[in-house]
Amino acid sequence: MADRALMPDYLRLMALFGIVVVNVQFMAFPSPDGFASATVQTSADEIATWLVGGLFTLKTYGLFSFMFGVGLAFQIRSAERRTLPFGRLYRNRMIGLAILGLLHGLLFFPGDILVVYAITGSILYFWRNWQVAKLVRVGAGLLVAQLVVAAVLIALVPDQPAELVALEREIMTEGSWFETVTFRSITFSILMPFILVFQGLSALGWFCLGLASVKSGLIDQPDHPLWHRARRLFLIPGILLGLAASATLVWYDRMLGDVLIILFAPLATIGYLGLIAAIAKPAGPLMEKVLRAGGSSLTIYLGQSLVLSTVFAAYGLGAWDGVGPAMAVIIAVATTILLGLFVMLWRTRFSQAPFEWVLRGITRLGVARS
Repeated sequence: MADRALMPDYLRLMALFGIVVVNVQFMAFPSPDGFASATVQTSADEIATWLVGGLFTLKTYGLFSFMFGVGLAFQIRSAERRTLPFGRLYRNRMIGLAILGLLHGLLFFPGDILVVYAITGSILYFWRNWQVAKLVRVGAGLLVAQLVVAAVLIALVPDQPAELVALEREIMTEGSWFETVTFRSITFSILMPFILVFQGLSALGWFCLGLASVKSGLIDQPDHPLWHRARRLFLIPGILLGLAASATLVWYDRMLGDVLIILFAPLATIGYLGLIAAIAKPAGPLMEKVLRAGGSSLTIYLGQSLVLSTVFAAYGLGAWDGVGPAMAVIIAVATTILLGLFVMLWRTRFSQAPFEWVLRGITRLGVARS
């Protein structure tokens, strides 16, 4: 562990927990309002909704996207070291991500992000040789553009028709596996273009910044002054502004709160990067195993949806809209911990977690050492 960049391991681990507490609301409660539309609403539920919105919504998504750009740079290094054709490997990898993402979105979670990563990641390939300064300029520009696009989309998208809300409730509380999957497939087909527009620009922006962090050597230097400035200048303001925006969403005006969360999210993400750099120290034996499990982020991400969609669907435990937001968050966190333990045990016998093994197999199809 001491011979490799430690920040990516800590980044993935934090991002996995942040992503699941945001995504669970769209599996457990009526969409697209999530926690806000839950039937059970106690004071604890309101606080949970406020904290998730203020601390995690769109922030840990940025961390996950940043890691994608870091991963691209590592893949280039690996391919060069092993004299493998990187272009063919990367093409296959994006195809593999798209396949897994389509299956994920159609069967389990219509809010899948892997398809967006496959599409925007294909664009990143053509920018891989850019200099650090250009990557930073373009990445920052895309993040700013995303703020404007997302705010406009929130203002323009109409409310969900009452008939569709009623249909979703009927299927999620009484539907068979086939009916539920059919509904998810239709929802995914409708949502995918919106998700691509809503999140694609920011994903590509964070990709650029992640790639730049490797090219500049920053990812290998968690004690670099830039990470210190990120903590000092952005962490506390980003958290406070995020919590204020989420309070606006929960207790004042939902649309305004959504817009403010989008506007302030990049500040907290930058602050979180600085915080993670501060804690990215060589780990002991137990923490090393935890970080290795977090490194199997694809298996844990897909496993979260597989387990939680079953817990909340009628064909599973039937908990859809049967608990409050606070309990849903607890279930999501517990699921992630259990998946982490599963991966830790799995990797005592195998070098890769299940879905990483599948993606690696797709990536290497038709590729031989040159």
